[in-house]
Amino acid sequence: MAYALQWMRSLIFVVSMYVGMLVLGVVFFPWAIVSPRGARMACLTFCRWVRWTLGWMVGLKTEVRGAVPSDEVVVAAKHQSFLDIILIFGAVPAGKFIMKRELLWAPILGQYALRIGCVPVDRGKRGAAIKKMAADVKAGSAQPGQLIIYPQGTRVAPGVRAAYKVGTAVLYGELGQDCVPVATNVGLFWPKRGIYRKPGVAVVEFLPRIRAGSSRGTFLTRLEADVEGASDALMAEAGFYAED
Repeated sequence: MAYALQWMRSLIFVVSMYVGMLVLGVVFFPWAIVSPRGARMACLTFCRWVRWTLGWMVGLKTEVRGAVPSDEVVVAAKHQSFLDIILIFGAVPAGKFIMKRELLWAPILGQYALRIGCVPVDRGKRGAAIKKMAADVKAGSAQPGQLIIYPQGTRVAPGVRAAYKVGTAVLYGELGQDCVPVATNVGLFWPKRGIYRKPGVAVVEFLPRIRAGSSRGTFLTRLEADVEGASDALMAEAGFYAED
């Protein structure tokens, strides 16, 4: 009975989330067309809406920990569900994502992503896209801000290990910027797929930055160790322990 009730609350939340996305997308559209600032404000308002409704509708609180960067850095984050996107973007002042090109076709989401400076990449051509993006940043044609990338390239369920791809290290080296790793436990409460949302406290944690200048191998080894170690600690804090 308790599970069924929580599932129904979760369903109501999911419906309200997408209705909110549609309403905000339409309301902010004229401003977003005129200025990227309007698009960013729409996205930030949506993030606040989701966090607020998530708390009282399904009992899932959210928390952002650590020193949130305000300068131009690469943010390399653990990706478990749509919730970590919302929490990270809502925390940084000028976030923009490296995203799959297919998402450009998603209603509202795709159009707004372009307006806030997200970088679409083709599957299988990620390396070339990263090099072009780095060149654009150096040339001054890209919007300034915090460039958010998911080193594993996809959502990874809690307790599942997946390789860290070299693209993040290439980007870090090409841009010559510090990297801020981000850990999370959100997948314990908001899964990769499905309706059910579990009550609790979902956390994203900004970790100590990795200064620019490390070799590719050194950087990637430290990034994985920092993100996986901190994510495991956050999940253990919530009562989850990965099997060896």
